[in-house]
Amino acid sequence: MTDSTDSVLNIEQAIPHRPPMLLLDAVLEIDPQRIVCRKTFREDEFFVQGHYPGYPLVPGVILCECTMQAGAVLLSQHTGDEPGVPVATRMNEVKFKRMVRPGETVTIEAELVERLGDAFFLTGKVRCDGKLAARLDFACAMAPE
Repeated sequence: MTDSTDSVLNIEQAIPHRPPMLLLDAVLEIDPQRIVCRKTFREDEFFVQGHYPGYPLVPGVILCECTMQAGAVLLSQHTGDEPGVPVATRMNEVKFKRMVRPGETVTIEAELVERLGDAFFLTGKVRCDGKLAARLDFACAMAPE
């Protein structure tokens, strides 16, 4: 894999997210149906500043957003030069299994289950120290830019 600077540049070419809402550090693996990414959460991330003072935790919704961003990078392979940006349309069967704290690194996996026109159905998992931290099913659609 390339260094993290190259990886972030590649991620930024694939999706419209930018700091502070770009929540992927690197793409570790990718093929047409599956992607695996990495994110190390820092203590200075805006979303842990008040969640919770004295016991900072990465919010579950941020773990979901990481997964959907990984899915968006994966979908960029399927949409190519088609106009539009992927937007989340739903999340189902969301389960949180392990707390994630600043300083920890997670791996994020998203898998394309089905495509129906401009709608994409995916499943995702977030792991920390090899243990499942979150899982979800989600859908994205291509919205006009």
